[in-house]
Amino acid sequence: MADQDDSLDSGLDLFTEPTDYYPPSPTPTTESHTLLSGQTLTVRLVGHNPLWGHHLWNAGRLISTYLEKNPSLIKDKTVLELGAGAGLPSLVCTVLGAKKVVVTDYPDPDLVGNLWMNVDTFYGVQGKGGEEKEEKKEGERVLVAEGYCWGADAKPLLAHLPGSGNGNGKMGFEVLILADLLFNHSEHGKLVATIENTLLKSADAKALVFFTPYRPWLYEKDMAFFDLVRERGFVVEKVLEEKMEKVMFVEDRGDEELRRTVFGYVVKWKL
Repeated sequence: MADQDDSLDSGLDLFTEPTDYYPPSPTPTTESHTLLSGQTLTVRLVGHNPLWGHHLWNAGRLISTYLEKNPSLIKDKTVLELGAGAGLPSLVCTVLGAKKVVVTDYPDPDLVGNLWMNVDTFYGVQGKGGEEKEEKKEGERVLVAEGYCWGADAKPLLAHLPGSGNGNGKMGFEVLILADLLFNHSEHGKLVATIENTLLKSADAKALVFFTPYRPWLYEKDMAFFDLVRERGFVVEKVLEEKMEKVMFVEDRGDEELRRTVFGYVVKWKL
């Protein structure tokens, strides 16, 4: 017993794991996207996140290209992106001359902090060419980041709209962006509620919903989102179906053709 007591008094902690017991956290990565104009945008991705924010998703790339091909959708418009990850479409909207862009993701410190890093990097890169755009007048950036839980009070998001502080602003965004969010079937109701609470009630306002059925056997559950949208008083129009060169997750099972296809829909108020 004396020998045991001596070993305990010596400061040896039998319940402390060695310093190398846990593997190191994955480090952040970067991905680049080349615009049709030839400009390259590089975004930082978190090293790993249970909400899948560590990927630059196919729908994010294709919705960015779709907006470039249809710049009038964005020019001088107010834009809200939900579940943005790295926020590539929001950066593209800023390049295309949006009036205001609010890029959001779940209020996880790593995710939101990473969004702000991409926003800061974007403005730093833009500034290298000496381009102080009109978007910066009064010291305010067009593009800002926010943490947001789908279905929560939308007032903090709406507060970014021009004129909201004096009561003269439009109470809703003219464009919403939802890229590769439909796989989260349990959150469809909250997503639709967010569209209801943030989309300007106007015939021209629209939510762009682009997605890939990464789990083809659940494709019908992905599409159930649009049934719910219609039940809530919206109309839905398919605007895109395009195949990527390869699948994102090679090891996954299921129809490969479907797993590399991006579908694009526009959701609008039925007025």
